[in-house]
Parts: sequence; C-alpha cells; structure tokens
Amino acid sequence: MPLLIASEVATTAWVLAFTAAIVLGISKAGIKGIAVIIVTFMALAFGAKEIVGDIFAVIYYNRHTQWKYILRFLPWMMLGVVIGVFIGKDLDEKTFKIGMAIIILGSAAMMYWWDRKKSKTVPTHWAFAGFMGIMAGITTMIGNLAGAFSNIFFLAMRLPKNEFIGTAAWLFFIINIFKLPFHIWSWGTVTTESLLLDLKLVPGIFIGLFIGVRLVKIIKEGFYRKMILVLTALGAILILLR
Repeated sequence: MPLLIASEVATTAWVLAFTAAIVLGISKAGIKGIAVIIVTFMALAFGAKEIVGDIFAVIYYNRHTQWKYILRFLPWMMLGVVIGVFIGKDLDEKTFKIGMAIIILGSAAMMYWWDRKKSKTVPTHWAFAGFMGIMAGITTMIGNLAGAFSNIFFLAMRLPKNEFIGTAAWLFFIINIFKLPFHIWSWGTVTTESLLLDLKLVPGIFIGLFIGVRLVKIIKEGFYRKMILVLTALGAILILLR
C-alpha cells in the first residue's frame, strides 16, 4: 500500500508540474497574469524552463519591443532582485504574501479607476517606475510573482497588446538571466537535478506557447487590457488563499 500511495503522489506531482509548464508557456506567449497559477500548482525552484519560454517569446515578439520602457524599468528591477537575495531567506512568508497581495490589488484598483476616467495620461515620474520595478525584482526573486507589477507598469504606459508582450518578453529574458547566478551560488536553488527536471517539462512549455500564441491572435486589443487587469487582480487573491 505505501508503494502504491507513493506512486500515486508521484503521478499527481508530474501531472501538476506538466500542467504548470503548459500554463507557463501560455503566459510567456502573451496571456499575462496567469503565471500565479504556476506558483499555486508547483513550488519548484527557478530553472531552465523559464528561460526556454523567454527565448521563444523574445524571438516571436521581438519586432514589437519598446526598449525605452525596458530601460526605465529594468535597472530598478535588478536592484529589487539584489534586495530580494538578501531579505528572501529570512522573510516571513505570510507577511510577504499579505503585503504583496495588498499592493497588487491596490495597484489594480488604481488602474481600473484610471481606465474608468478614460484618462490617456501615463505616469512619467521616476518614482512610479522605481517602486514598481523594485517590487517586481523582489517578488521575482522570492516568489516568481513579478508579473503583477510589470503588468501594472506596462498597462499604465498604455502599451498596445503586441508591444506589451514583446517588451515584457525581453524584460523577463534579461532579468531571468540576471537571477540565475544568485539561484545557483547564493541560494543553491538551481542544481543539476532541478535542471534535468526542467528539461523534462520543456514539451509542456512548447504546448503552452502554441496555445498562447493562437489565443493572443484572437483576443481583441481592448479586451486584452481588461483581461490582464482582471487576471492580475485574481492572481493577488490567489496569493492570499495559498
């Protein structure tokens, strides 16, 4: 009986892991905001699977990238990663989740209010990019939750659908490469074993990428913005329920 139970657990874990890989692929292809489902399904260490999805997204959406927004956001996000390296191991998980969820929900509510006002203005003060970037860096290092903050930033910049996806693709490709040495040598969360596991999940990522690209093509511009906002808010609620 114990062997049977162990086998069932292993099978369930693989199903969840493969499902998470598909969701990751869909997210990398442009359906932003669903990445928190991956964190809910599977608490595996950061590894090669993220970068595989990033490479595809960068190649496919490269022509839509808006580098001026990356240059505004990336330095702050890198600073946030470094802060996350130092505070991440000792940070109380419950406090972290509650704090992040409140900030994300507050930001999403602010974006909804802006949209209701039909305002076309975008935040230009360095403090907005600085705060969102640092929070994105901290959360991507500690809990792979940076998507919520980058979503709010790019929505605030009013980037069209394809520009949103292409710019986010390059941002996360660069930041995931930047994170990798910290995971390997500082936290030890990327090992030979975790990389081999990630490679087994790569087919799931490609399935997700295939689905995601086709979904993005059929989603209309206006609906895409609303969808990202709603998914970001739902993600914050899921963080609280985990």
